[in-house]
Amino acid sequence: MIKHRGFPGRLPGTDFQFIIRRPNPRGVTEITRRERYRDRKPADRRADAGFMKALWDHFGDQPFERGNLDAGRLSWLFGREVVAVEESFDPKDYEALLQINESVARASFPEVFEEDDWG
Repeated sequence: MIKHRGFPGRLPGTDFQFIIRRPNPRGVTEITRRERYRDRKPADRRADAGFMKALWDHFGDQPFERGNLDAGRLSWLFGREVVAVEESFDPKDYEALLQINESVARASFPEVFEEDDWG
């Protein structure tokens, strides 16, 4: 399992974790698409935006390995803002390749990309 050095461990000032420290000895946690309903708590929305910002700052539009990124946090974005790169995607593989779907991410989290817009 690749460890993404320099990636924030959690949303600052909260217990919303972004990475895991070591592989799960009972097996890899599966990434699944979780629905984000309109009535989600503001703290949960901030965690999603903070995680998206960390992903964008760290990887940009390039493919990246799942590695030690938290499966639960990825699941809130998976299938929309974060997509599988390969058709043979295995949701239980630490080496699975993912990528930010930039157009969807910009629409979902405009505040994350505001400072990137120069025009």
